[in-house]
Amino acid sequence: MVEYNTEIKELEREIAETKYNKRTQRAIGLMKAKLARLKEKEEARGSKKSGAGDGYQVRKTGDGTVILLGFPSVGKSTLLNSLTNAESEVGHYAFTTLTVIPGLLDYNHAKIQVLDVPGVVRGAALGTGRGKEVLACMRSADLCLFVIDAQYPEHLRILQKEVYNTGIRLNRQKPDVKIKKRARDGLSIASTCRLTRLDSETIASICKEFKINNADIVIRDNIGPDEFIDIIQDNKIYMKSIVVINKIDLVSEERLKQLVRKIRPDLCISAKEKQHTEELKELVFNSLDLIRIYMKEPRKPADMDVPLIMPRGCTIKQVCEKLHKDFVKKFRFARVSGPSSKFKDQVFKLPHVLKDSDVLELHIK
Repeated sequence: MVEYNTEIKELEREIAETKYNKRTQRAIGLMKAKLARLKEKEEARGSKKSGAGDGYQVRKTGDGTVILLGFPSVGKSTLLNSLTNAESEVGHYAFTTLTVIPGLLDYNHAKIQVLDVPGVVRGAALGTGRGKEVLACMRSADLCLFVIDAQYPEHLRILQKEVYNTGIRLNRQKPDVKIKKRARDGLSIASTCRLTRLDSETIASICKEFKINNADIVIRDNIGPDEFIDIIQDNKIYMKSIVVINKIDLVSEERLKQLVRKIRPDLCISAKEKQHTEELKELVFNSLDLIRIYMKEPRKPADMDVPLIMPRGCTIKQVCEKLHKDFVKKFRFARVSGPSSKFKDQVFKLPHVLKDSDVLELHIK
């Protein structure tokens, strides 16, 4: 472990000190690939040593899961109590929350699970202060809500770095890259867009480091070495996040303006005074990108009072799976009226993608 740590630190130092340009692009890409491999080995060795089951186990419920992430004593427990019906212990000292406290936010007919976890500190990705357990729990969430103390804005960068180091990519789409391994004939590299941060030589060097010698590679996004390595490793989570500055009642108006200019939060609140917590509920709902589907039984009017809440881009099959375990197997057809149909009561099969405010009528055997 010591040997890996030494190599990792040396590579990180070398990458930081090497100026990026066309001439150094390949060398930096190769160093990053080696660094990723070393971290992979270190994590594997650490997992064997600590045993399986690291991380808090929380069963996902509702229409989406939000995790409150912040340093100790930033007001996460107070915020959870303001948003939900949970009763999380609140104290004016560090490390109040010792386990995950779930709460339920009922908003716009959506039931959103909100998780209050122990505070994260610098070095969390390496295990400092239960950091690995908290960040492992985060991997199953749909949205990360950073809670930043107005008196310590520098915490945001530290938290974002820890999250990145644990393999979570915030506010990014997974790059469109296909790697199909084969038995021989070397590497075939093609791209459908202009690559400004990655060339064929760098791609080949990275593949060699990961022992990929024969493969068809098709790249459809303008990515760099880091994103390409992420695709090869195939163990990253892509998640949305929002940033909230809390405790605005403890700073001056001028100081708050400075903070907004500096870190550009999505919202500024005081959980204790319940300032702007209603706006935060709406922000959470919108950030989860949920849609409303109005269900209708055959020969009956649609229920326009209580919609079924689903993620944007969902299919009729996913609605069936949510409603009953046998609906997919017994499905005959569906009639859809609304934005995703060309006319009223258009007939569709399971793969049809629904849109917000669609009226859905299922016909089951």
